[in-house]
Amino acid sequence: MPVESHLASFADLDTSTFHDLLRLRIDVFVVEQSCPYPELDGRDVERGTRHLWLSRDGAVVAYLRILADPGGVARIGRVVVAPVARGAGLAGALMTEALAVVGDRPCVLDAQTHLVGFYEGLGFEVSGPGYVEDGIPHTPMRRDPTH
Repeated sequence: MPVESHLASFADLDTSTFHDLLRLRIDVFVVEQSCPYPELDGRDVERGTRHLWLSRDGAVVAYLRILADPGGVARIGRVVVAPVARGAGLAGALMTEALAVVGDRPCVLDAQTHLVGFYEGLGFEVSGPGYVEDGIPHTPMRRDPTH
């Protein structure tokens, strides 16, 4: 079954798709990782936000969002792959597409610390001290356009 890629602003998302994107994020970040936090942070609807997801047979299997931070910096966040789709290289495919969308802009993200090596393989470098958010160790990372 082929995987399809999709990119949309909030205004271009239909309600059913937005529901499916949120459901995946909540199922993994809130339920699976046992982190009760406000998943709806207001950034999904910002004008510069782009939602990027992969689907298979109409079902969302991977997702991330690209935010427009101050100074022309892109921020990648909410990177998630559905449990049933893990191990198939979808996170790498999704990030490769995201970096193509980001283009020449500097890009930052806050990686779950156990995934630092994955992001380093995509040209990101640790950019600050680690911290714990919602009980999970995170590491700030940055990728400059020279990569």
